[in-house]
Amino acid sequence: MLKDFSKIETFLTVVREKSFSKASKKLGISQPAVTQQIKILEDYLDVQIVDRKKNGIKLTTAGEELYKVCLKLEKHILSAEREMLRLVNKEVIFVLGASPVIGNYILPDFLNDIQEGIKNNVMLKVADAGDVTEKLVDRKVDLALIEAPLFQEGVIYREWMEDELVLASRSPLPKVVKKEDLFGYDWICREEESSTRKIIHESFEKIDVDCKSFKVRSIVTSSTAVKQTLLRSDTSGRPVVSILSKFIVADEVEKGTLFIAKMKNLKLSRMLYVCYLRDRKHDALIDNVINYIMNKNNAKA
Repeated sequence: MLKDFSKIETFLTVVREKSFSKASKKLGISQPAVTQQIKILEDYLDVQIVDRKKNGIKLTTAGEELYKVCLKLEKHILSAEREMLRLVNKEVIFVLGASPVIGNYILPDFLNDIQEGIKNNVMLKVADAGDVTEKLVDRKVDLALIEAPLFQEGVIYREWMEDELVLASRSPLPKVVKKEDLFGYDWICREEESSTRKIIHESFEKIDVDCKSFKVRSIVTSSTAVKQTLLRSDTSGRPVVSILSKFIVADEVEKGTLFIAKMKNLKLSRMLYVCYLRDRKHDALIDNVINYIMNKNNAKA
């Protein structure tokens, strides 16, 4: 068997750089040393894996198969190295990605607790669900917390908690609103591409309410902008309303600067998800964070 992984690293670098000379510069070793390490691999496997061309290199069929195997091996090595560093108490930053509602209004309540609970530094990156998912796939975040998942191959999605959506206004509202009342309000709405707007539209269809019949005062592109617009709305005329996550308006409701209501015969909610890469499902650090977050949710419930 191979005595070390340096030859595999050299092979991966040659493929990525598409050149023996560029690989030697990248690795900081001589070009003959790169050639020798590739030859050792070929002798060990008893098959040619690289064709050297005038304009670079080309993998043989066997080389293509070896490249796929080496990519998987590299991922496991990096995962093992990360875990080893954690075990010897060296600094490893766990990067948590979250969509805006979760990152701005839910996680702040226990982000420090997560860090203490897993005994590891945690960095939070907030972006929309699509961007967070892409960062997860690109390994720029270790774990993602999102709503409205964009299901992708190789990503595991686990239900985390239910997010209740409520009707919010600066004007006092009845605790329960009938569908007829909805047409007497001025609305602050999200853009059509918003996942929240899609959920609201589909939910209202169940009670035969067409959102297009509402009097829309303005359209904004984020939940935070919706809340700020509500807080600055005029209360002398028709109530100005919007539908937001209960987490977004929790502080304002407690202070009495915003009022909320629920819909009669209609539950507005969406599921929030914990997402991680399938090939990291046995990563001890990932497991620790997931278990902590899941237990935190159960405690809140």
